[in-house]
Amino acid sequence: MKIKKNDTVKVITGKDKGKEGKVIAVTDGKVLVEGVNMISKHSKANQNNPKGGIIHQEAPIDVSNVMYLHKGKPTRVGFKTVESKKGPKKVRFAKTTGDVID
Repeated sequence: MKIKKNDTVKVITGKDKGKEGKVIAVTDGKVLVEGVNMISKHSKANQNNPKGGIIHQEAPIDVSNVMYLHKGKPTRVGFKTVESKKGPKKVRFAKTTGDVID
């Protein structure tokens, strides 16, 4: 997948358009972004939360609605093959600058 955990992304569509944040988790084409797409969830009292009440947490966003931030600017992400000591290796790169991300 082009977006990974701990990447910084910008939301490009939806109610939180323009917000930026760090990716907390990635699953099945959805991403959880820190502080974006917040929902209110009602919780019963339990061991972890003795009072119960309303909890605010992030909800998943489709990966197509976010863009990777490279040097503070949103960019598309591509893959290219780079030669290494152990043979060819597939790496992500920013399409605007051509820089290797990881």
